[in-house]
Amino acid sequence: MGAERSTAHTANESPRDLHHRESLPNTAIDTARDVFRTLIGAGIRDLVLSPGSRSAPLAYAAAEAEASGKLRIHVRIDERSAGFLALGLAQASGAPVAIAMTSGTAVGQLLPAIMEANHTATALLVLSADRPEELQGTGASQTTDQRGLFGVHVRANLNVPAGTSPTPAVDQALRALAGTSKSAPGPVQLNLQFRDPLTPPRDSDLGAQQWAQQIRPGRWAGEQPDLPRWVVPGALPARRTVVLAGHDAGPEAQAFAQALGLPLLAEPSSNARFSAQLITHYRLLLAVAGERIERVVLFGRPTLSRPVARLLANHNIPSALYQPRAVSWYAPGRRRERLVADPAQLIEFAGTAPKGWLDAWRSLDAQAQGIVRDLQPSKHVNGYQLAQLLWRHRQGPLFIGSSNIVRDFDLAAAGDDRPGARVYANRGLAGIDGSISTALGLAIASGQPTRAVLGDITFLHEASALLLAPDEPRPTLDVVVYNDAGGAIFSTLEHGAVHESGRYGQAVERLFATPHTARLDALAQAYGWKYYCPQNSGELEELLAAPQRAGVRLIEVRAPREQVRAQSVQWAEAVGALPWPER
Repeated sequence: MGAERSTAHTANESPRDLHHRESLPNTAIDTARDVFRTLIGAGIRDLVLSPGSRSAPLAYAAAEAEASGKLRIHVRIDERSAGFLALGLAQASGAPVAIAMTSGTAVGQLLPAIMEANHTATALLVLSADRPEELQGTGASQTTDQRGLFGVHVRANLNVPAGTSPTPAVDQALRALAGTSKSAPGPVQLNLQFRDPLTPPRDSDLGAQQWAQQIRPGRWAGEQPDLPRWVVPGALPARRTVVLAGHDAGPEAQAFAQALGLPLLAEPSSNARFSAQLITHYRLLLAVAGERIERVVLFGRPTLSRPVARLLANHNIPSALYQPRAVSWYAPGRRRERLVADPAQLIEFAGTAPKGWLDAWRSLDAQAQGIVRDLQPSKHVNGYQLAQLLWRHRQGPLFIGSSNIVRDFDLAAAGDDRPGARVYANRGLAGIDGSISTALGLAIASGQPTRAVLGDITFLHEASALLLAPDEPRPTLDVVVYNDAGGAIFSTLEHGAVHESGRYGQAVERLFATPHTARLDALAQAYGWKYYCPQNSGELEELLAAPQRAGVRLIEVRAPREQVRAQSVQWAEAVGALPWPER
């Protein structure tokens, strides 16, 4: 899919090709300027850049564009963090974000962020600087075949040979970023081969006239998908249907459940968790109500729990997935749900709630809430209580890290009667990498007070992302770390039973929980973040309830890990024993 490597004139050359051939850039800096002119003209306003020599033309051209007010540059020394920063910027702004880096391993560092962007349909444009063709395969320093490095995880792999016009490839990259009716938006690699000289000529400066022209409004500015109108006909079959809202389902899932009077089972990052229909403790209650469910309507991507996975895998329960536009989180034909794009057909499939169906779920939910509340530890703030406090006092965008903490929110985040601040999570591949950088990107792009809540292993995995250069913007961001000195989630899975049996000694603790004694206060001091460590729930609530101040803060909540499995089992057994309400 790359650009043609030969620039020789042929008899079949089109007028457009001839124009580009005759107006080829003379230097690497000219190529870079052409790239940014086209990108800025299409509406791309943010570039995340990591330092390097081969990418110098991109850096100088970007500096010129920024000096002219056309571009915002965000500098990160670690390309992995740069990729996730771009992910957060793109998701909060709704527009593509470019990432530039030098050749070699620097490009490979982006793979985790590109994989996440692929599965979440996030438009990231990789501007990978490269050595020219004559150096490929010669053993030249930092030279490898990086074209097509991201494989199936990008919508297009494009190559611009040194000395050729980048415009055709950039145009193609922009089309691929935006997606089509059959393919979702997503990441693209534009590989740019540069020859020396890599620095601008002596007569160039930051006030160069080539950036004086007006830039038209971008194609992504203000675009919002139209929400469906759920018009319910007078007569529908009564069915015991539930509405399941997975990651990024959006408010249309809530509106659908409300229109039909159906129970809403919504993950915290669905952004549908505001409704009188919400069943907060649905994950535990599926053990009680699962056999009574007749149909499932799915919005978004379900990622969190095995009870939900078992429900969707039950061939005795028909299910439908609302998909009005292309998505990227599954391959066609690989899921069993009936795909429905028409709102009227989805309403007909779901039917209307029979009398007492929603009330029974609500009654069970209230009982489950009492059980979970009564089975709380008395001495320490646990993950459930932390999630309750953060949910109650959310002030702006909220990023929830993977692992146990997002599951705590799944039980603790009570429904509201109105949409709250948007919730984000890296649920494309549910990895722990890049979480701090993603949150930084969300805070910078939104311009709002933002909070991220992470487990300690998730935090330590990217602690270097705390490094912000003196000239880089410091958004209003709290990173809240629930520190139980290891990976508690494994104790709630099969590995917890293996550990309790003693058959493998301390192998589970060492190889899965990965305990540590890291000093988070020292890390905060080293990177220049304000640090807080509330000693009890009262201090924590006071800290979270106060308006966030400009700047970056690290809030550590310390807790033991030993009781996580036992508490999880207690909740499941007690709630699972509830009888179905008889009406």
